[in-house]
Amino acid sequence: MQPENLSPEQSLQLIQSMISKTKQDMSDNSIYFLVWGWITFIACTGQFVLKHILEYEAHYQVWWLIAVGIAFSIYNGMKQGTRQRARTYVGDSMKYLWMGMGISYFVLSMILSKIGWNSSVFPFFILLYGLGTFVSGSFLQFRPLVVGGILAWALAIGAVFVAYDYQMLFGAAAILISYIIPAYRLRSRNSSAHK
Repeated sequence: MQPENLSPEQSLQLIQSMISKTKQDMSDNSIYFLVWGWITFIACTGQFVLKHILEYEAHYQVWWLIAVGIAFSIYNGMKQGTRQRARTYVGDSMKYLWMGMGISYFVLSMILSKIGWNSSVFPFFILLYGLGTFVSGSFLQFRPLVVGGILAWALAIGAVFVAYDYQMLFGAAAILISYIIPAYRLRSRNSSAHK
């Protein structure tokens, strides 16, 4: 049957099955949320410890940890590409969303490198954390990601009112509630569904 000959009920079932497949793919790929979540969480808290507690001048060097995430993402992406499954509109949308988010993080880092990091910079990153997870959760109809995104936005607002050092902890909290916890919930839901 051609897609244009579908009844409204069949169209709705087709859309629902595409969302379900994308949810399955996302729970299979929750490893990306976990890897990037933990790397960012460790970098935020590590930078706080290095700068605020140990008073280490090159505290920002901890962010070289992202090289591990980049290497993992490239390797895992290439490995998954060799066993490509059916593509969905929602799956493609998620891929382009996170590709755009990655580029946005990079561009924001370049801008901040030029204008300076010593002011309220973490709220901008937290804002992007919230955007990515809110949109992902909305696409997937997965409430923990949506709520995580909203809470990250609230933390972005709150971070404006604290000193730079403590903004790092707001960033770590945002990653915990918008990436790490939802990723574990997504994984748990997926494993429950397979039992």
